[in-house]
Amino acid sequence: MTGEKWKSAAMLVLGMAALLVGTPAAAEPSTQCTVSERSIGELSGLVADKDHLYAINDGGTKLNVFVLNRSTCKLEKSITNKADPYDVEDLARTPDGAFWLADIGDNNKNRETVALTKLSPDGKTATLYRLTYPDGAHDAEALLIDRKGVPYIVTKVPLGAAGVYRPDGPLQSSGPTKLTQVGSVDLQTTETPGGPTRIPHSIASVLVTGGAVAADGTVIALRTYTDAYLYSAPDGDVLAALGRTPVQVPLPNEPQGEAIAFDPDGNLLSGSEGAGQPIHLVTGATSMVNPKPQGSGGTGTSGTGGAKGTGALGVSQPGAFPLWPVLGAIVVIIILACVLYVFLSRRQRRR
Repeated sequence: MTGEKWKSAAMLVLGMAALLVGTPAAAEPSTQCTVSERSIGELSGLVADKDHLYAINDGGTKLNVFVLNRSTCKLEKSITNKADPYDVEDLARTPDGAFWLADIGDNNKNRETVALTKLSPDGKTATLYRLTYPDGAHDAEALLIDRKGVPYIVTKVPLGAAGVYRPDGPLQSSGPTKLTQVGSVDLQTTETPGGPTRIPHSIASVLVTGGAVAADGTVIALRTYTDAYLYSAPDGDVLAALGRTPVQVPLPNEPQGEAIAFDPDGNLLSGSEGAGQPIHLVTGATSMVNPKPQGSGGTGTSGTGGAKGTGALGVSQPGAFPLWPVLGAIVVIIILACVLYVFLSRRQRRR
């Protein structure tokens, strides 16, 4: 085979290997708008529809959902209720239009109960549901609600895996309803800049600070201070989704990023605590996620069984096809193709 043919063959191998490992590239986050409203200085939860963003502050002495213009982030009105929460940390919205405020913060881990509050779209009705953990107090900032209206709480853990909890049965007002740990999520440290300067980066990049579910329920998002993780949920099963390898999306350098949301078009929105902070937009986020399951996940029907997500690195679940040998072989092919191409290029020049 001539040198030119060898070069063509090497390029073909390189191209095929690139196709094998190619995945949808994460779009660069852009600035949607900037929250200049002074009363929203501790943005902690976010949801979005076509025309509006709905935001909550961390904590507060009454329920308050800020309604912002989607394009400008200007405050249009507030939906309020006199109910006094303890430490609201996340926000979700169900198809009936109700807002779910996750009163699950517990920095000192001394609360006997945490709570979810269902707030009507006009703010006139607030229904309290108290919850108890089976294994002591936990600090948490992420709420996920599946297609059936079942809530999942993901705890905020500096070392080790974050716990995934859901109610034992239907929520009772005012409760308490017992929670059960049904899974865990073990994220890996990243080099993405961001997070509070008071927290070591190795910890800030793994703390789960918010969660969201796409409008059709097929993609789940968890975020840390620095990154978002997108999980495929083709059947709407939150727990099974968290057992699959996620797509990691580095977020802009947010000083204390806790808010995350999907809009109806599948774009991802994120925001940070602090005055004058922007809302960032990742276009087409849901399309980055392979709709086919990458791991077997788990049913999570009892105890700590079920899914165990593994952040950007991922580990195959029991019974799942092991991807690492395949990926390793592809990497070797790419390296060999590159070496062959360089060698043959130099050989041709010598001729």
